[in-house]
Amino acid sequence: MRVDLLTREYPPEIYGGAGVHVAELAKALRLPRPGVDLEVLVRCFGAARDEPGTFAYGIPSGLASANGALQTMGVDLEIASDAAGADLVHSHTWYANFAGHVAKMLHGIPHIATAHSLEPLRPWKAEQLGGGYRLSSWIERDALTQADAVVAVSEGMRRDLLRVYPDLEPDRVKVVYNGIDLSAWQRVDDPDTVRALGVDPDRPSVVFVGRITRQKGLPYLLRAARLLPPEVQLVLCAGAPDTPEIMAEVEGLVAELRQERSGVVWIDRHLPRPELCALLSAATTFACPSVYEPLGIVNLEAMACGAPVVGTRTGGIPEVVADGVTGTIVPIDQLDDGTGTPTDPDRFVADLAAALTDMVSDPDRARALGEAGRERAEREFSWLSIADRTIELYSEVLGR
Repeated sequence: MRVDLLTREYPPEIYGGAGVHVAELAKALRLPRPGVDLEVLVRCFGAARDEPGTFAYGIPSGLASANGALQTMGVDLEIASDAAGADLVHSHTWYANFAGHVAKMLHGIPHIATAHSLEPLRPWKAEQLGGGYRLSSWIERDALTQADAVVAVSEGMRRDLLRVYPDLEPDRVKVVYNGIDLSAWQRVDDPDTVRALGVDPDRPSVVFVGRITRQKGLPYLLRAARLLPPEVQLVLCAGAPDTPEIMAEVEGLVAELRQERSGVVWIDRHLPRPELCALLSAATTFACPSVYEPLGIVNLEAMACGAPVVGTRTGGIPEVVADGVTGTIVPIDQLDDGTGTPTDPDRFVADLAAALTDMVSDPDRARALGEAGRERAEREFSWLSIADRTIELYSEVLGR
């Protein structure tokens, strides 16, 4: 059985959780298994890769100055053409869904699509893509509703899929969680590395890791930080802004916060994994203030490093973070207009600040929750088990 994994992101060009997912899934799927004859090819965007069985595609020259969504479609058409000979294609995010959809029609092969997020639930992307957002929404809708199976990365995502796309047949939507490489993500006690990043390992710290995008809720965290005890550091590993507007808002809030308190550290470069592991290991708590999060690989990474998580009750976060066991879940009532905006932003900020304050004020409890988080990651989110479930789904779709 030959399966082509179709993705925009793939190492070393990764900027979000979907890229991490595909990289780890490909690695786990390629491991030998008794009685399983599986060949996995990866087709991704960007510069040429030197990994065997991996093929990269650049933007067609004729689309060099086109809208980003049109550029994506151009890359996808070339990927779809090259998928000839596959028994099945498995696409990830709308960026590659078009390739999977076209390959299904062109070659008469099944298409499985993994939904890492949903375009109708990210309306702020219209700021970034303009008319391209209408194209991405159309691609996602047609590709998902006509796929042979759709993988949701959490039960919360499955509910969103069936609500947003009522034409989807429920029995075609399967839940397969994201995973974590437990050998790569683990506790690293390295105070010198932490100090070199501008963080005092002897002071309590709240750490955030994520892109600067509306869905990650960073402005709410920055407002909540004003209510934290003065000795608490706020460490932001945040970059890749979606728009100049969200970047300007974050810059303004950080500047205001720095006028009020010390220990506001903003790291805007991509940290190598050893440095990030050291930072997460030194954190008193990890903060995930997202207003939209299908699962949140970053929460798994923090848990694997022994950091308790304070996260929002939205999407798949409560399925990863066990409230009172591995962290704290913060309640949020949200508008039903697709933006995820809290109905009462001030209340959400206050509740977030209170949960973070409780965590940093009891370091022994925080440490115990972090240890439980590592155990939960080991027990329920290994890539080997996730790859095995994915292979089962391939066989189900192919009728083998």
